[in-house]
Amino acid sequence: AGGQAQVQSLRERYSVCDEAEFSAVCHRPKGLERLMGQTNFSKKELQILYRGFKNECPSGAVNEETFKNIYSQFFPQGDTSMYAHFLFEAFDTHKSGSVSFEDFVLSLSIILRGSVTDKLNWAFNLYDLNKDGCITREEMTDIMHSIYDMMGKYTYPCMRDSAPQDHVERFFQKMDRNKDGVVTIDEFLETCQKDENIMQSMHMFDNVI
Repeated sequence: AGGQAQVQSLRERYSVCDEAEFSAVCHRPKGLERLMGQTNFSKKELQILYRGFKNECPSGAVNEETFKNIYSQFFPQGDTSMYAHFLFEAFDTHKSGSVSFEDFVLSLSIILRGSVTDKLNWAFNLYDLNKDGCITREEMTDIMHSIYDMMGKYTYPCMRDSAPQDHVERFFQKMDRNKDGVVTIDEFLETCQKDENIMQSMHMFDNVI
């Protein structure tokens, strides 16, 4: 019984330390309670996420170079630099040149726990590279090349050089409903919500943590 009480006391102590540490560091985030209200993460999940974030970036914010270095570890067989650049810009919602813990969890909450519409809006923003409200062929071509570069040619030994462009053409045939050469958010949402495969993929990472 004494041992159990000691373990419980240690747990409570570390929980308090986690929360104090969370509030003291990380560019003074708006607070744990506030982030709980803004995201779909529990208090404990936010503490776990923050601990991992702080391990990778003790300063409390990630610049693009650090972000690229972290991301490259997940795809060692390919070149992740361009896709990581696009992803960083999607996470850096304030266009500050760095991603704070707050920026990170707000986007992560949408990707992992958001509604289908929220996820699709986030994906559209990622593909809309200049953030003007529509996706052009040029933007989609850049995205596709970055994805194929990231996956690495050895992953696709039979892949044709035209594969990224073919993917872009299929995307526009499906999404560009009025055939004006650009895909708007309304076209994107309408098409995706009618596509069973896309809708299923939206739930792939639900409750992954």
